[in-house]
Amino acid sequence: MQKIIFALLVLIAASESHAQFSYPKKQTYADLALSAGGGFSGAASYNTLYGVGKSKRFKIGWGVRLTSFVGNNLDYYTAPAKLTSGEYGPQVIFKENILSNIDTLQLTNTQTNALNLVIHLEYSFKRLGLGFNIDALGLTLGGEQSGRFIAKSTGSRLHNTTQTAKPTTLNALLISDNDWGSLNSELYARYWLTDKIGLRAGASFQFTEYTTSRKLTFENDRFRNKILMPFVGVSIKL
Repeated sequence: MQKIIFALLVLIAASESHAQFSYPKKQTYADLALSAGGGFSGAASYNTLYGVGKSKRFKIGWGVRLTSFVGNNLDYYTAPAKLTSGEYGPQVIFKENILSNIDTLQLTNTQTNALNLVIHLEYSFKRLGLGFNIDALGLTLGGEQSGRFIAKSTGSRLHNTTQTAKPTTLNALLISDNDWGSLNSELYARYWLTDKIGLRAGASFQFTEYTTSRKLTFENDRFRNKILMPFVGVSIKL
């Protein structure tokens, strides 16, 4: 890790040592990213970033992203914050999970297609950019799946039964377990090889969520899987 940090600092220093570089006020590009590890995901997006301040190095922006996720033999856990932490609001980030409230839906096959608006933040060092993005609002489509329901209370009549579920339709960024639906976020580094083509690499943190066809224990029908995967991508300026 120390070697990676040192190499990154050297790259930044070398980039800064050259003549004055002009950062654009606006940058529009298309992007394709592939993630793998515990599942597989492909994401295609259209994005616009705006330079902020005098230097225009810091950028904020928006985009539209379609993320398709495929997984096998994944566990989906009780999703609503009112059950996982007993509260709503941003404070759930600091709350311990109430393990006795968290049931499991084991799905053999999962496939979701989430179309979301995206929020972007990025800081540039000439051709190198370090950034973060996150889905904010959208919709998810996908087919019905069946899986095994494991109730935390093994005395429940629903324990070890087969249940059907479909991807939760609404996606909304509401902070941690307050979130709804399927959301993708990325932490990345991008290097522009030419004025038009850039390569990206980093980590993708994805929520996928299913809603069962009926209410189960605790009157809950929403179950979520969280997965962190490395990704690579290519960006093309438009």
